[in-house]
Amino acid sequence: MSQKVLLNATEINIALHRLACQLIENHDTFTDTVLIGIQPRGVFLAERLKTLLEEEYKVKNIKLGYLDITFYRDDFRRSGKPLEANKTNINFVVENKKVVFIDDVLYTGRSIRSALTAVQSFGRPLEIELLTLIDRRFSRHLPIQPDYRGRQVDAINNEKVKVCWEENDGEDIVYLVSN
Repeated sequence: MSQKVLLNATEINIALHRLACQLIENHDTFTDTVLIGIQPRGVFLAERLKTLLEEEYKVKNIKLGYLDITFYRDDFRRSGKPLEANKTNINFVVENKKVVFIDDVLYTGRSIRSALTAVQSFGRPLEIELLTLIDRRFSRHLPIQPDYRGRQVDAINNEKVKVCWEENDGEDIVYLVSN
């Protein structure tokens, strides 16, 4: 197994600042916008962006929630192992709000399809956008594309993208892993 560094900590930080600025351009004061991190790995990215927006760019009152999509996935019954659900924590209504889904890697698009279904339990959003740190360009099974992307990657065959966060993995780094 070999690993190639796609983004180091400095490059991740630059991408996060660029993504935060793009969000500000499109959502200004965030009064009608909510951020929703998709469990489990999108939560780290969502929290980082919220912190950046509040501390570096002085945006106030950003609403952030976490959405578990485990039981909305179209493949959840196909696994032989027991499922481990994460916690959904959305303490606001998304009715007539602009929702920005946040996930670390966009791969097949199935997680986002599941999130589109799951979020309906919290109201009918005015619109939904997708922000992802890594967009795996040639892996899509569904016609889903990010509105905001940190980096586009052409991963093929058995290559995997592994995103590590300081809070969870001890360092900020993104690898392309080949078997």
